[in-house]
Amino acid sequence: MSTTTIPTCGLHHTAKEWRATMFEYQDEGVTIRVPNCYAWVCPVDGEASFTPETVDELLLTIRELLVPAKRAQERRSALREYIVSISGPRTAA
Repeated sequence: MSTTTIPTCGLHHTAKEWRATMFEYQDEGVTIRVPNCYAWVCPVDGEASFTPETVDELLLTIRELLVPAKRAQERRSALREYIVSISGPRTAA
């Protein structure tokens, strides 16, 4: 049986909670928001600590989404916000 140590917020000295949160990334006028990302979250200020696996996935997603978003920004598209959702079962690569 393995046990997981619950991280503590260094600023507030409270135990963090494992829950869904919003990840947000901004770069030169482009904002990418990824909802429902699980992380250790401080209950006082909402500061999230993501696992290394989640960070890897978020970095890949951001890289893929920045290209079309910046292209739309350069052509001054009237469409300013996009929502993309992927559903269905996850399969191993």
